[in-house]
Amino acid sequence: MEDNSLEKKFGKFIVAVSIVIPVVVGILFGVKLKDFGIDVEPLSFLPPIYATTNGITAVVLVWAVISIKNGKRKLHEQLMTFAIMLSVAFLVMYVAYHMTADSTKFGDLNHDGILNLAETAKIGSVRYVYFVILISHILLSIAIIPLVLITYVRALAQRFDRHRKIAKITFPLWLYVAVTGVVVYLMISPYYA
Repeated sequence: MEDNSLEKKFGKFIVAVSIVIPVVVGILFGVKLKDFGIDVEPLSFLPPIYATTNGITAVVLVWAVISIKNGKRKLHEQLMTFAIMLSVAFLVMYVAYHMTADSTKFGDLNHDGILNLAETAKIGSVRYVYFVILISHILLSIAIIPLVLITYVRALAQRFDRHRKIAKITFPLWLYVAVTGVVVYLMISPYYA
């Protein structure tokens, strides 16, 4: 059956991409261009842009679900493709920012890169809330890579029964990642230097 062969054809690609992207992002996250003698200004204008990209992704995802529920399949396809493009754009901007800027510590009010006792006391338990949201955001952003790709390929293969099954898992997780990306930005933005 040709539909299954399309899924099988992309199976190894999905596995490879699902492993390579988190590994490469993890490696690049630790790479600072200045450590290689590349004098580049920090791309400090990017965080609000990639946070906005996450917000737009969330809106596009909801719009896509509404469109398919209203029978607008072509619009749904276009919106989902756009959501994937937005997610790729986010990832590129996120990596570029972190390759040019030092990491920001949540609660670092004086922007010296060190979280002292006074700063820790001032932010209190909000720090734990931030880390729960951040860690769940990161872990689910890794998990949605294969889910998005499998869901997309099943739609391409016109295996809509299987597409719908996995989309019921993919959609809420992807939406959570997009929304928490905005929340993480809003929570940490006061501490950017």
